[in-house]
Amino acid sequence: MRKVLGLMAVAGALMVSACNTIEGAGRDVSSAGDAVSGAASENK
Repeated sequence: MRKVLGLMAVAGALMVSACNTIEGAGRDVSSAGDAVSGAASENK
């Protein structure tokens, strides 16, 4: 029982950190898209 609870705690921590990583990557991609869009608008 103790082993299962420990594994669940580790799995939960990994899921939370993965969500933060994915969220940060999404913001990075969005920023890059905005930069490309801005550069394209300037060169019309």
